[in-house]
Amino acid sequence: MPYCLAEGTGVLAAPAWGAAPPPWAPGRREETHRMIDHHDGESGDPDRTWCISEVDIFRDLSEPEMDAIAAAAPMKTYAAGEILHSPAQPSEVLFILKRGRVRIFRVSADGRALTCAIISPGTIFGEMALLGQRMYDNFAEALDDVTVCVMSRADVRKFLLSDARIAARITEILGRRLADLEQRLSDSVFKSVPQRIATTLTTLATRAETAAGRLRPGTRHPQIALTHEQLAALAGTSRETTTKVLRDFADRGLLRLARGRITVLDPARLRDEAG
Repeated sequence: MPYCLAEGTGVLAAPAWGAAPPPWAPGRREETHRMIDHHDGESGDPDRTWCISEVDIFRDLSEPEMDAIAAAAPMKTYAAGEILHSPAQPSEVLFILKRGRVRIFRVSADGRALTCAIISPGTIFGEMALLGQRMYDNFAEALDDVTVCVMSRADVRKFLLSDARIAARITEILGRRLADLEQRLSDSVFKSVPQRIATTLTTLATRAETAAGRLRPGTRHPQIALTHEQLAALAGTSRETTTKVLRDFADRGLLRLARGRITVLDPARLRDEAG
């Protein structure tokens, strides 16, 4: 994606941040010993298929089919800030995200963390060449407390790609991500920084209004749970510039700002700002 291109993967061997890494630095919060395997293999367990239930690609599977996939995809949990995937520990697995959000990012040659995507519940991601997905030098970080199901290459081929229904939906997901990449590339060339920030907020607000989004019950407006720094990384600009633009939007009544949360008050005017 245009905001995530960085050369020099060897930088990770001698990172630019030196002896005192920032909180997001690779390995800084990689506490895999805190992962919990919830899959106990007992048939009839009501939690057995919880991780894959209501995930769109499995929406019309029978109960036996769901059981078979659940048995091949043990459930894992990660605390906010933990690393699910890193170039230092590559593994060809597919993650099915059930709960929470995951940030895909990479580290540039000058030590900046560049966000490529925010993955929402109900979708897939991971290092899986046979699906046309490659994480390369990307990191995957839990933004919230996260629950995923993890499938190996062999099980993806056996249970997912062999089923025409699931394979077609996976293709749709990857197609949407390619379209998003193309749109962001176009935005980076043709749109100003305020327009890019408004575009990013509009996209995130739309997702927040979905069942898997961040819109809390009883709230009237979409709420985006991101810091200014995380939003800046998505929009391809600096945190300082993002804060300035957000304050301008807030002064004009488009947004309401709070710590770690942005409430979109006027989606229509925000879309106009996006150009």
